[in-house]
Amino acid sequence: MTSKGGKLYSILRFKCPHCHVGEFFVDRNPYALRTAGEVLPACPVCHRSYSREPGFYYGAMYVAYGLAVATFVTIYVVISVVVPTASTELLVGGVLVGLFGLGPLLYAVSKTIWANIFFSYQGPPSENTPVDASDAPGQIDRPGDQSP
Repeated sequence: MTSKGGKLYSILRFKCPHCHVGEFFVDRNPYALRTAGEVLPACPVCHRSYSREPGFYYGAMYVAYGLAVATFVTIYVVISVVVPTASTELLVGGVLVGLFGLGPLLYAVSKTIWANIFFSYQGPPSENTPVDASDAPGQIDRPGDQSP
């Protein structure tokens, strides 16, 4: 399930969605707030550009919203089951602490989920495979573009 070739591998390990070898973020630690969520321009191994177009990762906000709602509901249910007489203040406080504590992680995971929706796994690059111009850093994939 979390072996190379599966999307879950790339998402949970913050690896390149194209080759599953290169790093996805500048810093793997989502709690390093100085570089939190900062995506590398391209994979250091396969040289695949991580940005399909300007503003590509704005869509990850929808994924982050879904993850935050799921986290909210989970924390709320757990507190309600563990402490059946929990006050509203305890429920709200627990949810807020949980969301703020998991916020950087949810942000990073949402970006890797978003990238894995649009990039397919191609395997690690071999030494004899030339880098395609469309995979060069800073290049944008466009449907119908053909390399000469």
